[in-house]
Amino acid sequence: MITRQRLAAGVCALLAALTAGFALPAGAAAAESDGQAAPKVELVLDVSGSMRTRDIDGGTRMAAAKQAFNEVLDATPEEVQLGIRTLGANYHGNDRKTGCKDTAQLYPVGPLNRTDAKTAVATLSPTGWTPIGPALLKAADDLQGGNGTRRIVLISDGEDTCQPLDPCEVAREIAAKGVGLTIDTLGLVPDAKTRDQLSCIADATGGTYTSVQHKEQLSDRVGQLVDRAADPVVTPVATEGAADCAKAPALKSGLYTDREEFGQQRWYRVDVNPGQELRASVSVADDRTVSPDYGVLLRAVTVHGREIVRGEAAGNGRTDVMSTGLRYPRPESDDNNAPAETVCLQVTNSFSAAPGVKTTPGLPLELTVDVVDGPDKAADVAAFGLGRGWWLLGVLVLVGFLAGLVWGWVSRWRIAVWRTN
Repeated sequence: MITRQRLAAGVCALLAALTAGFALPAGAAAAESDGQAAPKVELVLDVSGSMRTRDIDGGTRMAAAKQAFNEVLDATPEEVQLGIRTLGANYHGNDRKTGCKDTAQLYPVGPLNRTDAKTAVATLSPTGWTPIGPALLKAADDLQGGNGTRRIVLISDGEDTCQPLDPCEVAREIAAKGVGLTIDTLGLVPDAKTRDQLSCIADATGGTYTSVQHKEQLSDRVGQLVDRAADPVVTPVATEGAADCAKAPALKSGLYTDREEFGQQRWYRVDVNPGQELRASVSVADDRTVSPDYGVLLRAVTVHGREIVRGEAAGNGRTDVMSTGLRYPRPESDDNNAPAETVCLQVTNSFSAAPGVKTTPGLPLELTVDVVDGPDKAADVAAFGLGRGWWLLGVLVLVGFLAGLVWGWVSRWRIAVWRTN
């Protein structure tokens, strides 16, 4: 039994190793070079009057936030450029128009001086309104420039009080610009409305939402998000698909982002040389309320409209992202001067907006393109992507079978000897 478990574990490890090579496209790996700009993070803190509430481990929400900031500042990686922005920290009055402009950069985004940053945080006192939308717009401006990771970490305990500038719509506008900026949100002891709003903000940019009830939980989560900014990442390239293949942008291997209207088609072009294989996948996120029953279709067709291969996926309202993919191996050619074949990729979705939901900007779309050397034989392509790895897998299975027979024979022999003695 133990031998079989070990063999099974070995086969699983082999499968993981053989498929790992397909996880990142070649062009995407190149984007992780050492020449990438320093990652930037801005912590956006709600300093509105409700932060005086004492419901986090016996202390105020503001005290918990300050403690978390101090711990995070001590642990921030050296390569991360960090800034701090506040909302509702300076205006004490009741004029809504003035209160909704109350957002300021407490510490500029750049190389971190921990002493200065801690001193700035220590001066904060819960004061005014909750202009989340304006604060996000300013924070996006604070992080402009460079091609490194950019992340906003928003910490709030309540809904935005400056509607109709809907912070969820602001987040969608930021994402629609294709600047590769992620917004993560944390709700301090949130109610249902606050949770829904902060979740919507995070979903619009591919970020995460976390509900926080304790000081230690807040410190750990903010620290994780800051550390994540320092991890090597693939920065998607913003592109704009066309209404037909003739006008579509030509793409190389890499990761691309776009926006697609409800029920719209987007076209892209990829050149594939003889002996190469095209691997493509697409994900479309429903970042707002949509009607149930929807799908995503990815087709590879020739420039003359003949379908080569397709991938499709369908959903019923239980998921936030729909993904599908395809593979097209182009055969080798006897002509060394054979030209590249232009393959047209068509992305179509069948999402429909729920009543009262805005349809612009379009749904976020992420397209991965990878053009690699094709397998030696066409049969390898159908072998679940393992190629010639099936030979090694077969050898392992055979060795496992023989080892099991030997182990069974030895076990029976030992039992027979024991009975005899």
